[in-house]
Amino acid sequence: MNDSESASRPVVGLTAYLEQVRTGIWDIPASYLPADYFEGVVMAGGIAVLLPPQPADPQVVARTLDSLDALIITGGYDVDPATYGQQPHPTTDQPRPDRDAWEFALLGAALDRGLPVLGICRGVQVLNVAFGGTLHQHLPEVLGHNGHRAGNGVFTRLPVRTVPGTRLAALIGESADAPCYHHQAIDKVGEGLVVSATDTDGVVEALEVPGEGFALAVQWHPEKSLDDLRLFTALVNAARAYVG
Repeated sequence: MNDSESASRPVVGLTAYLEQVRTGIWDIPASYLPADYFEGVVMAGGIAVLLPPQPADPQVVARTLDSLDALIITGGYDVDPATYGQQPHPTTDQPRPDRDAWEFALLGAALDRGLPVLGICRGVQVLNVAFGGTLHQHLPEVLGHNGHRAGNGVFTRLPVRTVPGTRLAALIGESADAPCYHHQAIDKVGEGLVVSATDTDGVVEALEVPGEGFALAVQWHPEKSLDDLRLFTALVNAARAYVG
């Protein structure tokens, strides 16, 4: 890669986990992210930077975003139900308040400045809650089956259909075979958001913020099918346009 190619690669920040991790002799709190997320960014022509949870001070958030050309809110544990006014369901994960606060702050500030944003799985739920929406805390109780999360780390391939006229439809066409692993989903859609895909059960599988900026989130995991880089490429291209 020559210097001009490196210079044209936009910097994409990806939010990360903060969990107790065992590796070798160590059993410590650590920040991490599955490699396929940042592999998708790199394969699409971007530079990947991980953003571990940290105090969501406005100046810290602003300085962080100053160094980025795009943002990905990645998958992970359930959003704290308190953020959308509900008590936790027995199956809902123990809250990660540090990560919640960090991602809500990054997302809000990124949208304010028009920074391109892609949400993945948990990311679409963070986007929805940020706009005043709510979540189904345990989808099997709503649908009567576990088809969206088979368990044991096995991703379910589900057909999703895009909504004509949306940004997502323009990017991937009428439908997609989406790798899913989620037991929660969008319930009430946040004010001002546009539903851009659903599945055969009627579950909302994608949301976007209308307008000229790039702010799109999917309930599925595009990083699990890196033979199709369209969403990562679209984000990287939007990042290049943002830089100008």
